[in-house]
Parts: sequence; structure tokens; C-alpha cells
Amino acid sequence: MGEYNNPILRASKRATLMQIVKYPHPALRHKAAPVTALSKEIELLAGGMLELMYKQEGLGLAAPQVNSALRVLVMNFAADPAKKDHEFVAINPVIVEASKQIIDDREGCLSFPDLYAKVRRAKKVRVQAYNLKGELYEMTCEDLPARVWQHEIDHLDGTLFIDKMGMVGRLNSRKALKQFEEEYAEAQRKGEIPPDLPPKL
Repeated sequence: MGEYNNPILRASKRATLMQIVKYPHPALRHKAAPVTALSKEIELLAGGMLELMYKQEGLGLAAPQVNSALRVLVMNFAADPAKKDHEFVAINPVIVEASKQIIDDREGCLSFPDLYAKVRRAKKVRVQAYNLKGELYEMTCEDLPARVWQHEIDHLDGTLFIDKMGMVGRLNSRKALKQFEEEYAEAQRKGEIPPDLPPKL
């Protein structure tokens, strides 16, 4: 079974082998599957994702970004591991409601190092998700937290922030995206990354 086709990263991989995959890795385009049961391995997956997110000084990280096919994401709106009140694990998250007011603001992604562009997002969202105890919780937030929620949930559906850039952002990003693609192809030639997996339709 391929690493991506095994939806849960094993505990032994948590600290040593878990890595953020970079564009254009195929895992970023797969739609993640719902978590149907909580387990120790889900806890280890979330814990490893939090460690990696903090190491990279990110605000959020979705499971497809670590080559896992589950609808799990982690966030800390302050990007500070000491501020646990800003830290969230979200399992099977959904956006229940989004405001009609749209904000165009700068956005980046850990799977696209050093690439930033303006992306239009709803200013305010209401979301629901399960925590690691299996408890359903709901959150209403706006501005940056709302943007993080939308960005990370997009990842679970195989949607990337480059898909939502305007024309100017797309043009300005072409050089960086080409470089990502060349680096990925070179890593494949060296055997550092396995061959692309066929997309799941």
C-alpha cells in the first residue's frame, strides 16, 4: 500500500518522517476522506501536524499537506505554541455559513514557501468540527481566523490558494510556480519523491 493510500501516518513516522509536501505533489489535489472513528493514530497524526506547523511558524496545516488522506486540520491563530487558547484540532470540519462580505488580503501557504498573493475570502464564517474527544464544536470568527479556516478546509477538498488568486496574482506567481515544478521534477529524478499517483476521480 502506498504511503498516500494509507490514510494514517504511523506513529513511528510522526517526528521523523512527517514532512510538508510542496506543490505540485499530487497529495495536494486529492480530496480527503472523512474520519469515521477516532483512534490513537488520529491523535498522533494531529500531534505531529501541530509540531510541524509550529516548527514552520505556520497558522494552520491540513492533513493532505503531510500526505495523509483524512479530513483533519490543525490551527493556531497566533502561531504561538504557548498560546493554547488559539490552538485547535478540527476533524471533519465544515463551513456552515459564510458572510457575503468579501475581503481581499495577502495569503501564503506552507506548501508554497515564500509565495504570497492576495486572495478573496469571506470576512466571517461559522464552522463546525469535532475535537480529539469526538465532541462537536462550533466557532464563529472573522478576519484572519476566518481566512485560516477557509484556507485549510480548501486543502481538504484539493483546492489550493493559487486557484483563488486573481489575474494579477496568477501572473506574478508564474515564475515561482514554475520553479516549484522544476524542483519537484528534479527530486523525482533523484528518487527523493515517488512517481506521481494517478488521481482519484
